[in-house]
Amino acid sequence: MSAKVAFLGGGSFGTALSIMLAKKGLMVNIWDRDQHVIDDINVKKENIKYLPNITIPYNVKGFTNLEEAIRDTEFIVLAVPSHVIRTLCKQISSKVKRNQIIINIAKGIEEETLKRLSEVIEEELPNNQVVVLSGPSHAEEVAADIPTVVVVTSKDMKSAEKVQDVFMTNKFRVYTNDDIIGIEIGGAVKNIIALAAGISDGIGYGDNTKAALMTRGMSEIIRIGTKLGGKKETFSGLTGMGDLIVTCTSMHSRNRRAGILIGKGIPVEEAIKEIGMVVEGIKACKAFYQLKEKLNVSMPITDVLHKVIFEGKDPKYGVYELMSRDKKDEIYKI
Repeated sequence: MSAKVAFLGGGSFGTALSIMLAKKGLMVNIWDRDQHVIDDINVKKENIKYLPNITIPYNVKGFTNLEEAIRDTEFIVLAVPSHVIRTLCKQISSKVKRNQIIINIAKGIEEETLKRLSEVIEEELPNNQVVVLSGPSHAEEVAADIPTVVVVTSKDMKSAEKVQDVFMTNKFRVYTNDDIIGIEIGGAVKNIIALAAGISDGIGYGDNTKAALMTRGMSEIIRIGTKLGGKKETFSGLTGMGDLIVTCTSMHSRNRRAGILIGKGIPVEEAIKEIGMVVEGIKACKAFYQLKEKLNVSMPITDVLHKVIFEGKDPKYGVYELMSRDKKDEIYKI
């Protein structure tokens, strides 16, 4: 395959996917504003800051100039945190060509508008097809060639199938799913539940508690997801159940790790600083709290987590609050 791919953002997941595609024989560009990251990629063939101890192939090149990075590429991957998506799209809007497919790998919704990220991208890049890649996929494992399965979606499924062909390897399996709403919402809300699961671990609670959080968290994902137009069956797939499992149980998950620190009593800002990367679950909690209020959707775990993160509620009291709610049927309104 001779496709050329540009990754905008030199973080861990973008770098891991770059390495994977380079091993497949593709020419890959990585753009990042941090000159040190780019120098390490080009000179040391390693992303020391975000993905240390993994060798980057020769056919991956780093750039600090956006226009040079995306020139003559067929696919542009947005590999930046959710809150940077609109700004980055504005930066490249005058530089992209109509035939370049935009691939988003960030998970979340925009805080200010409460729009899905594909909607944000479409507003800024109206002439380009947008594909979303999501699913249970830690960067560290992708980079180490550990078998991983993800899903791609788009309003234009022909574009999604092109991305499927580009990213498929014998270690990285890609499915298609035409439910773009469900894929995006599942991938975003699971970060909230993973943060809560981490807090539970940090407090010292056990498997019973985590199982409850994950199961009832899935109910919240389904309620908000279907309210927004997603298909219920999507949430039992890779971007719902799959992503929820991996982020709630793995120490690769920055959301879980941040939650563990908060559960141990470390202030939120200090926890974020210690993780050293964006904790999407915190941003997602704020955004989905606003959205569920607007849509009148019951999301009790999100409610309590919002109080813990933004109002200083003691996490143990938050769990007591969840456990002391009025009795109800398990399947009601799911």
